[in-house]
Amino acid sequence: MPELPEVETVRRGLEPALVGARLVSVETRRPDLRFPLPENFVARLTGRRIESLSRRAKYLLADFDDGTVLISHLGMSGSFRIVSAAEAGKTPGVFLHPRSKAELHDHIVFRTDRGDSIIYNDPRRFGFMLLTTRAGLPDHPSIRNLGIEPLGNELDGPMLAKAFAGRSTSMKAALLDQSAIAGLGNIYVCEALHRAGISPKREARALAARGGAPKASLLASSIRDVLEEAVVAGGSSISDHVQTSGELGYFQHSFRVYEREGEPCLRSGCSGTVKRIVQSGRSTFYCPVCQR
Repeated sequence: MPELPEVETVRRGLEPALVGARLVSVETRRPDLRFPLPENFVARLTGRRIESLSRRAKYLLADFDDGTVLISHLGMSGSFRIVSAAEAGKTPGVFLHPRSKAELHDHIVFRTDRGDSIIYNDPRRFGFMLLTTRAGLPDHPSIRNLGIEPLGNELDGPMLAKAFAGRSTSMKAALLDQSAIAGLGNIYVCEALHRAGISPKREARALAARGGAPKASLLASSIRDVLEEAVVAGGSSISDHVQTSGELGYFQHSFRVYEREGEPCLRSGCSGTVKRIVQSGRSTFYCPVCQR
């Protein structure tokens, strides 16, 4: 599933084509994705101008001129493709296996007054689109329980220590909890923990224990660094992610542990070998020598 850097890359790719444009038509080629499309979906969006395109965690948020907000989630295999007279077929995002461009999986088409068509393609249909209002967004079920944005100013050592105090769950599980920090996923949690030298098996409450403050601060900065680097690189091309330009993400070439099982640890001076374990049904990659 695309994580925060991939979704941010998609947002940046779509922004020039959508912000300030008016939707002259909306075509739905099926009544549902993961969930049924909202009632009057086409009527509520046709003729409306997009004022801004933002991101909250792994959600794309399109604000319209009448206060409507379109919430989009890419699920496992969703992508947007930009088709215009100037540039045909740009796909914002970045993923290891190219995203589908098969018309069979083109489920929604947004056409703008600039002559562009923005096509939502989703072979597995795990993505979804919902409608709300700007005033109702903070209380929307998809948004209201989300934690802080890891690229915002709130993320620091004291915040992590406070959030994880008393939690006996693993460090990996705590970081994947979207109610604490929103937008983190498996790839970047593995990478951030390795940079911070923290074992994914360690109890989360260790950051709040005596002597845990330096580790908490290091982890906060590692999370921010790995996400910022991934955004600059266009995300990671894992499982399906493709940019709106059709290009793949390049951060996977910077992985220190993710999908590197059996390979040498890349930390300077470490003689360890990357190991893979399963936590809560998901693969975790780490170095048992330098991550404690």
